[in-house]
Amino acid sequence: MCKKNTMTKKTKQNKKSAVDTKKTKDVKTKIESESKDEINEIEEDLPQTNEDLLFKEKEKNLRLFAEFENFRKRTAKERIELFTSANKDIMTILLPILDNFERSIKANNYSDEDGPVLIYKQLKTELEKKGLKSIENPIGKVLDTDFHEAISNIPAPTANDEGKIIDVIENGYLLGSKVLRYAKVVVANKK
Repeated sequence: MCKKNTMTKKTKQNKKSAVDTKKTKDVKTKIESESKDEINEIEEDLPQTNEDLLFKEKEKNLRLFAEFENFRKRTAKERIELFTSANKDIMTILLPILDNFERSIKANNYSDEDGPVLIYKQLKTELEKKGLKSIENPIGKVLDTDFHEAISNIPAPTANDEGKIIDVIENGYLLGSKVLRYAKVVVANKK
């Protein structure tokens, strides 16, 4: 029995020493990982070389410059869009006034030296300086839906006029290269 007790004691001691060895290894590993983390933190806190600092500052400066350049381009684009849309709104408001001048001049048979004609010409010249262009007279041409809006159809007076524009109800206008108002036209039916 004594032998058995001695054997049991030895196995218990061996198991205990194995556990102690494992604990010691775990503690060593933990200390080593903690010390590595502390070393990394200390290295980060240490003053960097001039080259590293210069590189970081150059990188910051480059990013700041790129951000400012993007801001400048964006605001310039927004400013152009604002002027364009403001012109568009004003031009749209002035088109009916221009039409009324034309109707008045035709109805009253004013000469080129009469006041309303001079005012009409001056207004039209100023609007043209701002980019307003009249769509050319489409009578006799085929309907182009990019520039014309068909208001009505009538029977073609001749076979040659079929599918072509016969009359213009309201002139069309471009602002730059975009259509501000489509020309309202009458189209001859095809038979």
